[in-house]
Amino acid sequence: MLLGMTGFGSSTAEDDRLSVQAEIRTVNNRYLKISTRYPDFYAKLGSQIEKQLRSSITRGTVNLTLKINHLDRTSDYLLDEEVVKQYWEQLKNITQACHLPLPDDLNSLLSLPGAVLDNDSKSHTPESDWPLIEQALREALEDLTEFRKKEGESAQADLLASNQIICEQLKIVKEIAPRVVTNYRDRLHQRLSDLLEDQEVDLDSDSLIREVSLFADRSDINEELSRLDCHLEQFDTILNGSTSQGKKLEFLVQEMFREINTIGSKANDVEISHAVIEMKLAVEKIRENVQNVE
Repeated sequence: MLLGMTGFGSSTAEDDRLSVQAEIRTVNNRYLKISTRYPDFYAKLGSQIEKQLRSSITRGTVNLTLKINHLDRTSDYLLDEEVVKQYWEQLKNITQACHLPLPDDLNSLLSLPGAVLDNDSKSHTPESDWPLIEQALREALEDLTEFRKKEGESAQADLLASNQIICEQLKIVKEIAPRVVTNYRDRLHQRLSDLLEDQEVDLDSDSLIREVSLFADRSDINEELSRLDCHLEQFDTILNGSTSQGKKLEFLVQEMFREINTIGSKANDVEISHAVIEMKLAVEKIRENVQNVE
């Protein structure tokens, strides 16, 4: 089962006091990168939030936004007068030193850390709100996973089609490969016979055998064919496995391309070269697809 790395999931959980809305967006990334946004009051829950994200997502850029609202809006927030006064005194000192006028209001100060207190924090702690936050986060991850499964199904269909193309072209190469040395021997024999036709020189069969042997050694692709077979088999196993393994697929794509490229450079045959081109095109399409697979 493959999972796409691009997706969106959201959920809202409520009780008689709080409403928690979780939104998760994911995009491609070779590694796992997590970015979170939530009220400062819940900073203590950062490790728990990240742990839950990592339990469901192993690769990609993850952006989580938690919106936490109080359903009882009476006296939600209070100003910390001492903190605001300290900010104001510091601001006065700075403006005097820089010969600048003081601002007309305190709006700029109220957005600074600690200026506004959550009145609800007197009776509740981040830990006491965690079950509701965890519920919203879990349901958002479930929604995201469904989205990513659909992306994965689409990618899997394309990967299987490209894999099939490589298998078909590989079959053609295997059928042609045994004839490459024989054809080279016949062409070389005919060419030398034509050149020596008007000469009183006999064709040295030992030299011909030696040249053909060297060519056979240079153009031997049996090892590459065998390794490519193994890579394709493993690729198919991963595609039909129970977990999404995008990194392994990326590694296999590199190995497949290496073997196909070597086959093309060693084979010295036009038909094999055509098959190699088709395989390279299929591998490039696979490479594009696995970049969006977790």
